[in-house]
Amino acid sequence: MEIDEEFEQGLTDIDGFSHLYVIWVFDRVQGYDLLASPPTDNKPHGVFATRSPRRPNPIGLTVVELLSREGTRLRVHGVDMLDGTPILDIKPYLSSIPMESLRRGWLEESE
Repeated sequence: MEIDEEFEQGLTDIDGFSHLYVIWVFDRVQGYDLLASPPTDNKPHGVFATRSPRRPNPIGLTVVELLSREGTRLRVHGVDMLDGTPILDIKPYLSSIPMESLRRGWLEESE
């Protein structure tokens, strides 16, 4: 993931975290469906119970593993968005990861 240079300072200390939330926009989707059939099930489900891109508010949320940071470039594993997708925000992921896998970055030092 490439972050605009104007936001590079905001990445300070991010490499201390093992996983990140990435909040982004489904920018290539128009319209929405209230029922969606995910690829793993042929039964329709409410769009809010799926990860369908055709949503009333086209916001995507992905949890990724942060592998490394080089300036404004974050190497991550687990991205489920297309190249060039606009990123709205990045936040440290702090729950649901087993303690032995979780790095809490600067929070460990401040606690």
